[in-house]
Amino acid sequence: MVSPATVRQWTVKGDLKSLTTPGGHRRFLYQDIEQFAKDRNMTLPPMADSSANKRILIVDNDQQLVRFLVNLLETASGKIEIITAHDGFDAGQKVMQFKPQVVLLDLMMPGLSGFEVCRHLRDNPITQHCKIIAMTGYYTTENVDSILKAGADACLPKPIDSETLLNTIELT
Repeated sequence: MVSPATVRQWTVKGDLKSLTTPGGHRRFLYQDIEQFAKDRNMTLPPMADSSANKRILIVDNDQQLVRFLVNLLETASGKIEIITAHDGFDAGQKVMQFKPQVVLLDLMMPGLSGFEVCRHLRDNPITQHCKIIAMTGYYTTENVDSILKAGADACLPKPIDSETLLNTIELT
């Protein structure tokens, strides 16, 4: 329960070990966090129940792709809850109610684009920790770089490769 700025300072000073992704985001190994907390007599909150359902929000205006993704995810794992949104505005409302752990996000949607949705999710303390996996039929270096800079954890080309998606979501 500390601010991201404080965690950044600990990392920059070398007090807390981290890994940096190609997109410039920091990732922490749980054992490093445990050691950091132990060294400073800090108490960590209990880990989330791994038996709990994973909550996934699919945001895409392509109804056929949404049905495919829902079917794929439900078949791959019985421990998931899925809701869908068909545009960025709908996603904004649903994300606050559903509090997903994973957001599958189309980049090119009418109204609010996936780039804008991603920035909003990362800017909000309630949603900044969810995993964002962008999907696009316009898989260019510029689009991939832009969405990773906006805060996405990954960007996958359409048509979606099922195995790659399941690995990225960590359902395999």
